[in-house]
Amino acid sequence: MQFDQLKRRNFITLLGGAAAAWPLAAQAQQERMPVIGFLDATSPDARADRLRAFRQGLKETGYVEGDNAIIVYRWAENQGDRLPSLAAELVRRQVAAIAASSVPSALAAKAATPTIPIVFGTGGDPVKLGLVASMNRPGGNMTGVNFFAAELGAKRLGLLRELVPTAVRVAVLMDPTMPTTELVLRDTEAAARAMGLQIRVVNASTRGEINEAFASFARERPDALFVGGGSYFASRRVQLVNLATYHRLPTIFPSRDSTEIGALMSYGSDLDEAWRQMGVYVGRILKGAKPGDLPVVQSTKFELVINAQTARMLGLAVPPTLLSLADEVIE
Repeated sequence: MQFDQLKRRNFITLLGGAAAAWPLAAQAQQERMPVIGFLDATSPDARADRLRAFRQGLKETGYVEGDNAIIVYRWAENQGDRLPSLAAELVRRQVAAIAASSVPSALAAKAATPTIPIVFGTGGDPVKLGLVASMNRPGGNMTGVNFFAAELGAKRLGLLRELVPTAVRVAVLMDPTMPTTELVLRDTEAAARAMGLQIRVVNASTRGEINEAFASFARERPDALFVGGGSYFASRRVQLVNLATYHRLPTIFPSRDSTEIGALMSYGSDLDEAWRQMGVYVGRILKGAKPGDLPVVQSTKFELVINAQTARMLGLAVPPTLLSLADEVIE
């Protein structure tokens, strides 16, 4: 009996020791995982689809969140003035790399650290924005993806005019807080002059200002609307599309996300592919690549998406030439 009690006591002691060791082993394993900082100006809900693409890129290089990598997220929740402090938090955390998903995020990360590798996603020229020294040899601690949102303004305006050939007066809605706004406006205004269009620029950077902008459109009745890019407008796409629909205003957006929920049309880079490439670059850096040696990836796939149901609601006939060019026609 005493022998059996001794065996039982030894077994319980061994079991207790193993149980105590499990969390320690898990903690040690977690501490060995690389930690990635993710800095975004919006919110998790606004970026859900894009995050899937980012994680896919990481996976392609051998990193899976929660398995062999940790991602620490910092969301500004559309309060751009929070980005510098959020970037500083990631630096204090001593993350292995920072993914900065927009121009404001990238600029905040750049100001926060000259050493931690940063992979950005930007719609504007990263050289002109001061993010890198050159596209092929970025130098320093930054590289990323340029998806040309700022450079496509003239193309979008031309597509809008083709779908609404009677348009003469076009309203242009811009977020003045975006660093790329000036470049977009310069190209769009030049294109408008060449097409004989009259444009009126309206600025908005809050929900209330967006409502006020559409109230002014209701009074002035422009023939069409051009919506600029940026992370804030992307996060407010439901509001923007609903207002455009309510006021029966033919509108072009920079991303297919808006057309999928009812906007008339969109033209822009394949953003899922851009975010996937961001994930790939972060993974390559974790494996030892230097950001300054990784050329800035330039988007090569651009999507024209037309919502035929919205076109019919607006009484617009989509020209065969646009139908043939469209990557997708939503019925």
